Formats: sequence, C-alpha cells, structure tokens
Amino acid sequence: MSTDTTSSKLHRADLGDFELTILTDGTYWLDGGAMFGVIPKPMWNKRKPADELNRILLGLNSLLIRGGEKNILVETGIGTKLGEKRQKIYGNQAGLLRSFETMQLSPDDIDVVINTHLHFDHCGWNTYYKDGRTVPTFRRATYYAQRGEWEHAQEQHDRDAVSYMSDNYNPLLESGQMTLLDGDAEIAPGVRVKLFPGHTHYMQAVIVESQGKTACYISDLIPTTAHLDPIWVMGYDLDPITCIDNRKKFYEAAIPEKWLVAFTHDHEHPFAYVERDERGRPVPRYLE
Repeated sequence: MSTDTTSSKLHRADLGDFELTILTDGTYWLDGGAMFGVIPKPMWNKRKPADELNRILLGLNSLLIRGGEKNILVETGIGTKLGEKRQKIYGNQAGLLRSFETMQLSPDDIDVVINTHLHFDHCGWNTYYKDGRTVPTFRRATYYAQRGEWEHAQEQHDRDAVSYMSDNYNPLLESGQMTLLDGDAEIAPGVRVKLFPGHTHYMQAVIVESQGKTACYISDLIPTTAHLDPIWVMGYDLDPITCIDNRKKFYEAAIPEKWLVAFTHDHEHPFAYVERDERGRPVPRYLE
C-alpha cells in the first residue's frame, strides 16, 4: 500500500487483481459524544480529541474499486445539497469530484455506485442540483442500496429523519437507475455486499476478494479505527446491541483471515488491518 504525499493525499492499496483507492469528499465535524455514545468523554477524548464545541473531525471516505469488469464507487459523501445552516454546522467541503480530477477520472467512468446505507453523509453525491432539477452525478452508473434501508428512509421516523434526504436517492429510483437489493448479493465478480445491521437495520458492507485476499468497506458498523472496541458504539446507532454483536462476528473472519479494512470516517487512517493485542482487544495495524 502506498500513500500519496502530494496535495491529493490519496490512499491506495493493491488487492490481487484490484486496485483500491480512497477518494474523499473532505472532512466534517460531528459531536464527539454522539460519535461515542455511552463511552465517557475522558476515555474517547484520548483517541479523538474534541474542540471547544465538543466536536471531532471526521473523514468522508469513498472507495474506488478498479481492475475488475467494472469501475465501482462505494459511497458518495455529503455532496452539495445541504442548506446553508447545515453546511455551516458540519463544515464540509464537497470535494469528491476534486478527487476524481486528481485521479484523472470522470464521473462517467463509474459503472457502479454502492451505498452502504442512505444517510446524507454517505450518498450526497449520488445526485446534484442543476437548473432546479435533481440529476445523477454518475450518469452511466447503476446504483445499489438495500430495499429495507430505502423503506426506512421513506418513513421519516422521528428518531433519524434528519439523516435522510430523499433527493439523494428517490430520483434515481424513479428513473430506474437505482436497484434495491434484498439482502446479501454479488455486485460484480469479486465484489459483493453483506448485511451488517446495527447502525441502521439494513446497513451493508462491501467485500472485495481476489487471489485469496479480502478487503472490506465496513461503513458505520466501525466508523473509525478509534471505534474498534466492540462496545464503543455510536449514539447514532439504531440498535447498539446488534451493532456490538455484528462487530464481533466481523472480527471472527476479518482478524484471522487478515482482511484489509476501509474505514468510512477515519480521515487519518482510512485503511488498516485489525489484530488483537496481548489482552485480546481489537487494535489497528496501520499501513506504512
């Protein structure tokens, strides 16, 4: 794995026949207490120091998968559709397309877009506004999300309605460009999705396999390397108990099989392996 030290700051890794690249929509600020749930601040603040407003800085990492039959993009960040008030709160930069420029790619080079779930900070660049209309950013791509996730988004439940923006996905369904999945599925040879509920009821991870090696974009089941402890779950998680159980199930495969893990909100360490320390706790092994 090599990390670009130029202004692009792109992180890349080879996995068999695939090249994996982290593209970024920039960073944003979220409340540290919400990101670490019931964990006391003196504990989490050692790993992710908060600012004077109790916020921590997080990344908006997308994963570009190349080398197979299709160019696949996992997640699309926040994008440009937030109103002025929310943009001021989060301080996001909407930089995903600048990452494309750095890679000398066009959005039209993307064949598949996978949304692990439909929260606004994971699917914002699915679409953008042009002349008052919502249009797809990736015009040639087929988009994939879970049917149960979309159905929950349509409910606009009091608990998490603020996390969903229908213009990020409903126009794609209306046009037939988005496919809704019913559980685990193969998206392309060597690339599949697997349900890992907890953060949302139908959140899916993306698993890449080639030449006996495996990588996984685990999304918000484990948002950063500071969240590896099974019980360090977020206040945003709909079902913390399920989240804890599924982290343990994930480690049962990812640790002994030495999976490369892509972390959706870790702007400093988007790639890492997970190992166990002398006390049996999961810890990151960062790539050089």
